[in-house]
Amino acid sequence: MFFIDVQGTLIEDNTKLPTRGAIAFIDRLNTYRIPYMVITNSTKNPSEEFLGYLNSIGLHIPQSHYLDPLMLLEAHIAKSEKIAAYGSEAFLNVVRKMGYTLDYASPDTVLIAIKENFDHDEYSQIIEFLLGGAKLIGMHETTLYVKNHKRYPGVGAILKMLEFATSTPYTVVGKPSVPFFTEALRRLNLQKEGIDFADITIISDDVKGDLIGAQSLGMKGVFVLSGKYRHADEIIPALREKDRPAAIYADMQEILESL
Repeated sequence: MFFIDVQGTLIEDNTKLPTRGAIAFIDRLNTYRIPYMVITNSTKNPSEEFLGYLNSIGLHIPQSHYLDPLMLLEAHIAKSEKIAAYGSEAFLNVVRKMGYTLDYASPDTVLIAIKENFDHDEYSQIIEFLLGGAKLIGMHETTLYVKNHKRYPGVGAILKMLEFATSTPYTVVGKPSVPFFTEALRRLNLQKEGIDFADITIISDDVKGDLIGAQSLGMKGVFVLSGKYRHADEIIPALREKDRPAAIYADMQEILESL
């Protein structure tokens, strides 16, 4: 049984096309009816639109096998709340279409998603809202954001900075939050009953943003070097022994060949 990340794992961060072996791996799981969930932190497009894109490039993922943070947002933020949302314009449009009111005067909640060009004025505004009592919620806790072969601080890094600056605790909608993994497990059990976290192998290119949290719940972590990190020694030596993944592969093709 598998939980499988998308960006940097099933698709390349820059081309947005399938990584080596990704299509064949998903096809194998479908053919042999091996339970799996594709769990992504994607928030730039509506859920059904992004899943449609993945299918259009050859990744035949049923709707029942897919989960992203947008699908759980209402469990964290009521539609009646006023939100100061920060992220790409595409993300802001998705939030508006979901029926949320964006308010940059007196918000109840500050919502952080990925954006490549946060500026100091935005950080200053966020800090004022948080010191004024607004809640802090992240769409996910990704460590790094990769675009055009450049690496930027991810949402997780920004949340940590804001927490340190304002002493405001934050919650996370997507990975690696326990509620997100728990919902993915619930959906996996609709494919086959009796599955627990200990039965699941999670595959991702983000050790700190995905694998450590998953491993703390009993899952087996598999780290791929097709996304955020170019070499294992960029991250693995800095980890505590108990946080290190069980296996490291170049990409999905190497995992497929190991089965």
